[in-house]
Order: sequence, then structure tokens, then C-alpha cells
Amino acid sequence: MLSGIKIVEFEGLGPGPFAAMMLADLGAEVTVIQRPGPANPTMGEHNMLDRGKRAVVLDLKSPDGLTAARALLAEADALIEGLRPGVMERLGLGPKDVQSTNPKLVYGRMTGWGQDGPRAHTAGHDYNYIATSGALWYASTPGDTPLTPPTIVGDIGGGALYLVAGILSGLLNAARTGKGTVVDAAIVDGSAHMMALFMAMAGGGNVSRTRGQSLLDGPPWGRVYACADGAYLSVQCLEPQFYTIFLTRLGLSDDPTFADQYDRTQWPAQTSRLAQIFATQPVHHWAQLFDNTDACVAPVLDPWSAKDDPHMADRAVWHEAQGVLQPAPAPRFDGHAPKPARTPDRGADTETVLQDLRKRGLL
Repeated sequence: MLSGIKIVEFEGLGPGPFAAMMLADLGAEVTVIQRPGPANPTMGEHNMLDRGKRAVVLDLKSPDGLTAARALLAEADALIEGLRPGVMERLGLGPKDVQSTNPKLVYGRMTGWGQDGPRAHTAGHDYNYIATSGALWYASTPGDTPLTPPTIVGDIGGGALYLVAGILSGLLNAARTGKGTVVDAAIVDGSAHMMALFMAMAGGGNVSRTRGQSLLDGPPWGRVYACADGAYLSVQCLEPQFYTIFLTRLGLSDDPTFADQYDRTQWPAQTSRLAQIFATQPVHHWAQLFDNTDACVAPVLDPWSAKDDPHMADRAVWHEAQGVLQPAPAPRFDGHAPKPARTPDRGADTETVLQDLRKRGLL
């Protein structure tokens, strides 16, 4: 879908590389400029987030490295960087510098706190950003410490995906007007924006500042339960018709404790009863009981088990590639199920890219 779009990524951590990977998955030509030296040990020598990209090692502290970077940017449609505010400007690669020679360039900036504000220059990580934005508040059940899946809500949801949306919007605008833009994708902004669906329920009286009292925060029919084998079962039969199926399968249709689905005073008793019930059998028992029903119940799978789940396997969502389990590109177009592209060796394309720039007189 993005064939012909050229993107230059400056190597970073987390959401920036993920956004660039997603754009590469969608067909863009992404060139990642990597630092000299070994790979970040967190990701290993073959960083899955570099799949489908051209890998070029440049020393941006040297004149030659900067010249090569500017040559790549002169022909790029978009740039992705995730450094602290001001670092790219000090390198002479800030928006004003590069857009002066390439006015159509979409300049994508990925940070946790944003380009301005009191915390713009301070360090932080996923939990810090979503804690500050409000997105962490309703995570986990009442009485438990707020906790979310690592990286997903902040780095990826509130960060990378908003950067991708911003870059795509900027590319459309540049195609129409001939003018580039600067995309300020801050995780605190994106993760707060992601709360809109949840907060919209306040209009119906279904959002409370007290954890465990909102429609999607704490109900017995909207949580995860432990089973007899130590595995877990997810339950979220929000609508009455699905709740009815859920109770029927459990033989609880006539139990007065469960008569009023939305009676918050009954939620503690309902939760306790369901916890006792699900603890009596292993997870596969419950999976079979609710299989092919609209009760909205599903086992909690680790990624390796998810790979072999019949539905996930049919859609070929997970792949073993280069010794790493990784998800397929998403979304899909015209029914095509794409496979992950190969991850290049570090700096594998350096000489090829530099020779091409020299051949065309750009270096």
C-alpha cells in the first residue's frame, strides 16, 4: 500500500522503530540509520523491529556521516526520530534544517512527554507516561496494583500507532499541498486520547473515579479468573444477551445472585461465586463448555500457545522467523495474509546505499 514511499529512521528504542516497522510492513522503503558499534543488548543482534528495512550504519558525529544522512533525507518522504527534544537540532538535522532542502518532508518525532512542557527533557518509560496521562488508572481489578501488558498501552498504542497515523496524515497533506509538517507524537497525548472510548461512557453514568465501579472496570462478567490448573480464563459478556448465554452455560440462570447484571452492590458476591466456580476445573474444561457460543469467554494464552490456537493458526497471525516468534504484519488488504519480512544484519546495506548515493552525485 505504501510502495514508493521513502522513510528514513534514526535508530532509537521502542515506539519509533515499531512505527517504522509498521510502515515497512505496509510496503514503504524504510532506511534505518544505525549507530556505530554493537546492537542494543535489549533487542539482540537481529532486532525484529528492523524487519523489511535497509540497515545503514552512519556516524552522525562525523562530517561524512552527516552528509550521507542529509543526502538520504533530501529524497525522503518522511523521517522518524525518537531522541530527546533538541538532539536532532544540535546535529543540524532538525525540521528547519532538513525541510529547507526538502519542503515536502514529513518529520515524525516520537517521545514520551512531547516536544514541550515541564517534563519534555526528563527521562521516562511506558508506565510513567500512561500513569501521568490517566490511562493506567483503571488497569487491573479493584484492590490490585494497576498493571498493564508491557509496552502495549503506552509505547505502542499511545506512541507508535499515533506516530504512524500522524505520518500518514502528513504524507496525504504533502501530496496535496507540497508542504511537509512536523508530527509531535507524545505517548502522554496518545494514551490519553485512547481513553476517549472509555470516558465516553461517562455520559451514561458508567464511569466512576473509584476503581471497580465503572462499567468496564471491575464487573464480575468483565475480568479474568484463575482455573484449577493455574491457567486463566477471560470473561467479558457485557451485553445482556451474551450474559444470559454465559449464565445458562454455567447453570446459573435461576440464581437470584446473578439476576441483575448491572447491580453494582451485587458485584462482590457475584465475583466471589464465579471465582469459586472457575477454580474447580482446569481451563480446557471451561474452554470446551463455552466453545462456539456468544458467551464472550476465552482462555488467556501466551504468545507461543496463541500461535497454535485454531483461529490464530488459520489466520497465520504468528510466525517463527529467524529463530524468533513474531506477529504477521497488520492490517490486511484484499484478504491477503502477509508474512514478516526478513530482518537485516546490522549495517548490512551500508555500502550499497552509499554507493548508490555516490553514483547519483548525492555524495
